[in-house]
Amino acid sequence: MTKLTAKDLEVLSGLLMGEGMACKKAKMYSKTLTDPDLAECMGRIAECHRQRFEQLLCVLEGK
Repeated sequence: MTKLTAKDLEVLSGLLMGEGMACKKAKMYSKTLTDPDLAECMGRIAECHRQRFEQLLCVLEGK
């Protein structure tokens, strides 16, 4: 893998923070929504954000 530059690390850091926050918010919304269909949809959205977060971590770790 190519060595990451300082700018690459800065961008990855921002993406990780954004995905982490989106995941947390989507989880919170899925637990507070009263419509079961919307709650389930929000749970799936949270899972998508979690997966992207994990993929970004793999890039950061060089995997």
